[in-house]
Amino acid sequence: MTNPHSTDYDAIVVGAGFAGIYQLYTLREQLGLTVRLFEKGSGVGGTWYWNKYPGAMSDTESPFYRYSFDKELLQEWSWSRKYIDQPDILAYIEEVVKRHDLLKDIELDTEIRSIVLDETTDTWTVTTAAGESHTARYVVTALGLLAAVNVPDIPGMDSFRGRTVHTAEWPDDLTLEGKRVGVVGTGSTGTQFIVASSKIADHLTVFQRNPQYCVPSGNGPVEPGEVEGYKSRYDEIWKQVRGSQVAFGFEESTIAASEVTPEERERVFEEAWQRGNGFYFMFGTFNDLAVDLESNEAAADFIRRKIAQVVDDPETARKLTPTQAYAKRPLCNHNYYEVYNQENVELVSILENPIVEIVPEGVKTADGVVHELDVLVFATGFDAVDGNYRRIDLVGRDGITADQHWEEAPTSYLGIATTGFPNLFMVLGPNGPFTNLVPSIEVQVEFITKLIDTGEQQQVIVETTQDVEDGWSVICSDIANGTVFPKTDSWIFGANIPGKKSSVLFYMAGIRSYGEVLADVAANGMKGFRLTPVKQPVDA
Repeated sequence: MTNPHSTDYDAIVVGAGFAGIYQLYTLREQLGLTVRLFEKGSGVGGTWYWNKYPGAMSDTESPFYRYSFDKELLQEWSWSRKYIDQPDILAYIEEVVKRHDLLKDIELDTEIRSIVLDETTDTWTVTTAAGESHTARYVVTALGLLAAVNVPDIPGMDSFRGRTVHTAEWPDDLTLEGKRVGVVGTGSTGTQFIVASSKIADHLTVFQRNPQYCVPSGNGPVEPGEVEGYKSRYDEIWKQVRGSQVAFGFEESTIAASEVTPEERERVFEEAWQRGNGFYFMFGTFNDLAVDLESNEAAADFIRRKIAQVVDDPETARKLTPTQAYAKRPLCNHNYYEVYNQENVELVSILENPIVEIVPEGVKTADGVVHELDVLVFATGFDAVDGNYRRIDLVGRDGITADQHWEEAPTSYLGIATTGFPNLFMVLGPNGPFTNLVPSIEVQVEFITKLIDTGEQQQVIVETTQDVEDGWSVICSDIANGTVFPKTDSWIFGANIPGKKSSVLFYMAGIRSYGEVLADVAANGMKGFRLTPVKQPVDA
């Protein structure tokens, strides 16, 4: 397209994780655009660059936590265990960048502070923390679902004589060997950290906010011939992944727990417990655990009984036992509950015995006990989905910021576009699909690429409208409300952030359904998007 308004780049991408890297690749290699990617870290990898805490790994099984677009790399890159550890994931992402020569278009150590629309030209100005500005016709934000760190506000934080760290900001020089370690939080990150650090810390104190349902991961070395078997079936595998619900590479159950005998439920649950993987336990056993409270309670009861069997001390087992529905992000770890049988691990339920303050020696709880620590770790998660958008000065039409536009709740159309922000597209924005992230990222990036190609070919500005965005929000809310997930307090709905209004943040009908929606939109002239001619310059 002959652009009537000169810009530094055709497109700017923000963030060098799985999403940003693939978006850079498609815009440059498939559309032939000039693209610049800005990344605040000193290396690529996004989540896997920042999260270097002990135990960090994906809980998606290894064959399915990778790009599908590079068929040669699928055959060349191998793995040795059921799940991929953080260093190996980072090495994989770095290899993708290297083999496609993407680094030449990536600017590291560059934090973006503002993204502002010029309404006279419908172009964007992106400004860095160093004050440098760059312009583009298109902006794609690949900021990550889980990137804006959440650190609780506890009195006395500055008084602690030891080291304080959030798991997503793990320093290279911090080791835990021989240390007295405290950790706040027992979500996916927290449970991974607890399992790993319990092996090396002199003493580990777990400050548990809410007990979790956690099933075994089944992690271990691959079987002989297993990797080769997956490599020979990748065309079939990706077809199954994109045609499934949660995109984790297993066949999801078509049988309801409510339709079988208690004995059969017990057999299936036990088999899944031995197999491992949290998403498999929820979606591979029966098809109604996420939508039927009675079936969900059967699964919850099974896990509760496992906790009682595994944990030696009855009082510790009681504290570890959830009472809410099994309706948060499914967790899995190798020997999570067994950790609490170790002499060097102590559990403190801060629901029953809250943290009062941080003191120089450690953490003081309501019972007056000071838990002496050398290191205090916050595995307290993130201001998920929209948190990073609210930390950037993102300004659209009429000077309205994303923060203002989302005053009531973060919303979008398809998790990709939001009203008042033309030619700006989000990967994993609010109300995008709740699935294995890499396949979801690929689906969204490929659709965004089609949107930008439409803009280029037709010389139009692409944006959604408020009525369309509102309609998508209703669809997402209706789907979520038909599940058990709203029955608990969870980051999935923003409930982990004090003062944040609980809202639906995901499209929960699965990747197959989501892909069908995108295909329908594309087949109907980008239905839901307003395509307006590019403004021409006014003659002087």
